[in-house]
This record gives sequence, C-alpha cells and structure tokens, in this order.
Amino acid sequence: MTLIRSLCATSLLLGTALPAFAATAGPAYGPELQGFEYPYPVEHFNFQSQGKTLQMGYMDVPAKGKANGRSVVLMHGKNFCGATWDDTIKALSNAGYRVIAPDQIGFCTSSKPDHYQYSFQQLAINTHQLLDTLGIQKATLVGHSTGGMLATRYALLYPAQTEQLALVNPIGLEDWKALGVPYRSVDQWYERELKLSAEGIRQYELNTYYVGRWKPEYDRWVDMLAGLNKGPGHTQVAWNSALIYDMIFTQPVYYEFKDLQMPTLLLIGTSDTTAIGSDIAPPAVKATLGHYNELGKHVAKLIPHATLVEFPGLGHAPQMEEPAQFNKTLLQGLNAL
Repeated sequence: MTLIRSLCATSLLLGTALPAFAATAGPAYGPELQGFEYPYPVEHFNFQSQGKTLQMGYMDVPAKGKANGRSVVLMHGKNFCGATWDDTIKALSNAGYRVIAPDQIGFCTSSKPDHYQYSFQQLAINTHQLLDTLGIQKATLVGHSTGGMLATRYALLYPAQTEQLALVNPIGLEDWKALGVPYRSVDQWYERELKLSAEGIRQYELNTYYVGRWKPEYDRWVDMLAGLNKGPGHTQVAWNSALIYDMIFTQPVYYEFKDLQMPTLLLIGTSDTTAIGSDIAPPAVKATLGHYNELGKHVAKLIPHATLVEFPGLGHAPQMEEPAQFNKTLLQGLNAL
C-alpha cells in the first residue's frame, strides 16, 4: 500500500553531473580530502577489494542521551560526502540512533584506486563489510541521490540486514539510457571532471540547486568539491569520478524497485529535475526527464511497502536546504515505518 503526504517548503533544483569550467583560486585538499574538517571524527576501515588494500573513511556517531538500540547508515550522493549529512547526523543521534556515515570508495576521505571495477554491488559489499566489522547486524539505510541507488542495491543484496529504507531524492527513478539519453564515455567524463572549479560549481549550484537563492553555509560544500578536485590528487579524483558516473548511467536499479520488501520511505523534493546526461540529450528527450513531482509518485507505486512524503517546491537536497523540516519529517517517517 502506498501512502502520500505533502509538506510545504521552498524550492531547490539539482543536476547531478556538474559542468566544466576553468580552474580558479581557492582551498586545495588532499586526495582523501585531507585538510577539510568533518563534523565528527573520521575513522578508517582497511580492507581488501579487487586485489587492492583500500581504506574507507566513516563517522561512527553514538546516540546522544537515551539510546533506542537502532542504527542508521547514511549514504551520500555523487557530489556529496558523509560530512554533508552534518545536520541529519545530529538530529538522529539526539533521537537515540547510532549513526554511521561512510564515504564510499572513490569519494571524499576514502581511497581512489587507479583501477577499480565500480558497481553498486561492490559498494554495497564494501559497506556491509564495514557494518559487520562494527558489529551492526541490522540497520536502517538512508540514501540520498546516488546514495539512493546504492541503498536500494544494498537492500536487495542484504534484505535480512535492512530494517528500513529511506530514499531522499534518489536518482535512478528512471533509466536514462533506455529513454534515449546518449552515452558519454569514461574518457569524456574524465575530461569534463578535470575542469571543475569552485567558481563554476558555485554558479551552477546557484542556478540549479537553489534557484538563485544562496546561503553562506553553501560555500563550504562548494569548497569541499572544488578543493578535492584541484588538490594533489587532481587526476586521480577526476578519473574515479568518471568511472562512478559511468556506473550510475549503466547500472539502473529502476527495474528492481518492485522487489524491495522492507518498509520504504520516499522523501521527494518535487522541484528536483536531476537526470544524468540531460545536458547532451536531444531536446525532445530532455523534456521528458527528471520530473520528480511525477517520478516520486510513480516509484512509490512500484515499491510494495512505500510511504511517499513530498516536499512541494524543494529540490534535490532537502536535508541541506531545509534541514530542520527535513530531519523532523525523517524521524517521524522512521518511527512510523
């Protein structure tokens, strides 16, 4: 059964693939985001994968006050990091949850291998190994954007270990390649990613994330992305980013939403227009893509035990634009499932 609720909010839009711009001045961070301050201590999980020794950065935040015995795993999006969950981590911890916020391999504080076969299955396996090491046998997964695709894949691989699923403006609510979006090669993605800069990212986010409205706190996340890209790991970061974009485009989870059996909360900003490759899609195709006001309702019908909560007027990252409202809604939804 699908339940639909609506919440009033302001607007925000996002395109997941950032455009190319020339380099500009600004902070530069190490290849594993060395020099950027996280809201909680970052620990590292060392493990073997595909013949390589890798490390996965993560925050493990205990419940503050009375613990409820439950754990929440927060899965970040493509242009985000575990740190961007800052407000949500605090809200969940205050509510009694243990919170794990990992940076996936290829992202942020984690390893960026020269050669790696990226798949959502592999990232899910990595995350499962981390949780097993931490003694977490069952958890609620909260996935945003690309993290929504990963959380879906994790839930399909490990249904017995997934207590609940919450998807925050997940991408992959449609299969772009099946809808006619042209394929962009890894080399093409790489050339694009090499040219990212703080100036270009800020202008892009102003126009798409926040529809002309900018808050000073957004500068921190611009610097995070641009500083990682322009630091000593510049080519390494760009190459891993290109591989990850290829994974996102070529590995849809859309066809398997029907197989999710756990309670699932869909948190959808209705003004989101995210669609991978929409910038190179033919106009007639582009016009059909990324309509989250429709996609949320459609996918809620595909998932057997879904509850859809809509944020009218909000875009791709409601947890960052309206954190107090989002966190209240998330906690209510998790308690109700």
